[in-house]
Amino acid sequence: YLIEAANSVRNNIPTFRAYYQKKKAEVPKHQHKRALVLTARKLVRLVDVLLRNHQLYMPERSV
Repeated sequence: YLIEAANSVRNNIPTFRAYYQKKKAEVPKHQHKRALVLTARKLVRLVDVLLRNHQLYMPERSV
């Protein structure tokens, strides 16, 4: 489920999209799977911090 969530976040949030693209470009094999798993790890870290601090997610807004 976390991988599916990461895929959805990757498509909708520019910060995660950029992170996914960066990780995908780093290796020649299994690019999509590796990048998606690393994006999921980043998402889990974000969720953990938000839950620990009792905060809501506020995405950065571009002007």
